[in-house]
Amino acid sequence: MEIEKALAELRKDENKRKFVQSVDLIINLKDFDLRREAINTFIQIPNPTEKKICGFLTRKSKFVDTITKEEFDKYKEPKEIKKLAKSYDFFIAVASLMPEIATKFGRILGPMGKMPSPRAGIIESDDDESVKQMVEKMKKLIRVRSKENSLKILVGKEDMPDEKLKENITAVIQAIENILPKKKENIKNILLKFTMTKPVRIR
Repeated sequence: MEIEKALAELRKDENKRKFVQSVDLIINLKDFDLRREAINTFIQIPNPTEKKICGFLTRKSKFVDTITKEEFDKYKEPKEIKKLAKSYDFFIAVASLMPEIATKFGRILGPMGKMPSPRAGIIESDDDESVKQMVEKMKKLIRVRSKENSLKILVGKEDMPDEKLKENITAVIQAIENILPKKKENIKNILLKFTMTKPVRIR
């Protein structure tokens, strides 16, 4: 089924939800060795989705929720750090604070895939312009990690226009194909769903 038809089919769902559903792309893989060829990457989409971002910075920023070095001691218990981690989609950081961030938060943020990294999240200086640019960049990024031979990727929200959703879906599929060792040959099928709907097959 074409992406446009799949979205139209999903929108026929008559059960009205009290929240805006996520649009999830499910890419099922085949002939793929998860242990040897694990996927851990960032994909840039053309139409950003709303994301909650927090910054570990030397000073408060008007562009992002901020935790300064002086506030690190507020997070004494692992459960407090886990609560913080679950409150945000991404974390950014100024490079000079990374040793302290790794020591204080790394044990929790690392396994959750939310540790700032040179590929996405670390800035050399936390001046306003650098912070603003990184926040805008992070809004367009999707983190993809393979924990099983099925990738579930949030590509948008149901209140986005179909054309923008299609652009995001197409960009993600192309990016995944490019990083798979056997490209399209590694894809068993592709499904699309809203949070509470049954999936519709698009390939």
